[in-house]
Amino acid sequence: MTSMPVEGENPQTVAPPAGSAKRALVGRLSWGLADQAASSISNFAVGIYVARSLGVTAFGVFSLAWVTYGVVLNVSRGLATDPLTVRFSGVSDASWRGAVARSTGTALGVGAAIGVVCLVGGLGLGGRVGPAFACLGVLLPGLLLQDAWRFSFFAAGIGRKAFVNDLVWCVALVPAMVVAARVGSVAAFVLAWGASATVAAGYGYLQSGIRPRVTEARGWLREQRDLGYRYLVENTCLSGASQLRAYGLGAIVGLGAVGAVRGAELLMGPFLAVLMGLSLVTVPEAARVLRQAPHRLGRFCLLLGGGQAGAALLWGAALLLMPDRLGELVLGDVWHSASQLIAPITLGVAGAGLGTGAAAGLRALGAARRSLRSQLFASACYVSGGLGGAAVAGTVGSAWGVATATVSGSAVWWLQLRSALREHRHDSIREVRTS
Repeated sequence: MTSMPVEGENPQTVAPPAGSAKRALVGRLSWGLADQAASSISNFAVGIYVARSLGVTAFGVFSLAWVTYGVVLNVSRGLATDPLTVRFSGVSDASWRGAVARSTGTALGVGAAIGVVCLVGGLGLGGRVGPAFACLGVLLPGLLLQDAWRFSFFAAGIGRKAFVNDLVWCVALVPAMVVAARVGSVAAFVLAWGASATVAAGYGYLQSGIRPRVTEARGWLREQRDLGYRYLVENTCLSGASQLRAYGLGAIVGLGAVGAVRGAELLMGPFLAVLMGLSLVTVPEAARVLRQAPHRLGRFCLLLGGGQAGAALLWGAALLLMPDRLGELVLGDVWHSASQLIAPITLGVAGAGLGTGAAAGLRALGAARRSLRSQLFASACYVSGGLGGAAVAGTVGSAWGVATATVSGSAVWWLQLRSALREHRHDSIREVRTS
């Protein structure tokens, strides 16, 4: 069994020729973008269908289910796939396959356990919200397993398989969406989205030939506890803050406000596809940079974060110039309220993109304590800014509060990365002197 590096350690390998390394990097990043484009098309299609078909209030209900899924997804990633990408990127095939079996089994177990809670809670709630949560609970195992396959393929550097898997999801989504549109309820759309993801999850098993081992989930959690539990807290702080903001915004302003925020986020969808597509490969690539050329990690993270922030600002500027008629064609009645939030949400996404570069560096360094510290600060700012802004100035105030919080959080991420890089260089010099 391959020994695993402890926090702050990475095995050193001989760097390949610069030209071939760059070509390989571009190839892996391209597959990440292509995969996220396929994934985002399915998510975007569901969002547009609900926004146009059911109106802003029903879209708010759907958005509550969506952000809840985001929390559960980040629980799964923190425990299952984040440790996988940090410790099993670029390892031998045997090590990767064994780790993937345990990691995907962990994701499946998380989905089943939390799915039961969502199902029971949804049945108890009833009303407009309950059925959507009940349907989400039934389909959580398939949703989480499909996501775990994607990260597993990128850890092995075979992003094309993740891309094909998401294409299968898109194809399966088409007939499911047709049926959901005829039913005309939020629960039907949740079912269509989750059932098609479950089809793709089954195809992931055929692609990999690896059977998820739920019975070994406990062993995986024990082996990865030094990273997994910190990443769990870090990830759930991020998604939990988003969920608290959504619930709080609904309570303070109303469900229509939640729908308006989600509508503005949908307008950022094409750019967010790029941001999320890069996020699939940033940690594995940062880990490779650290192993092959540690002195380049800081520059790699800066180019990554700065490029994403600049692209977000350009996309937001284009949205501000979009005619109302085109916006109404895309979002229907949601457009009027969502268009008022474009500027603050653009600033928030730019801040998040900048922070992503630093976060990738901290993950690659295995500096889980520092990344957790950064995420706790950013999440606290996000909730306080979002809810404080809502109390003062409604939906628009909430959006500006979140934008300010995200930019502040990004600054903390970079301060922590700078300290972590300094520690890594110091430790490397000390190792050389004592060897």
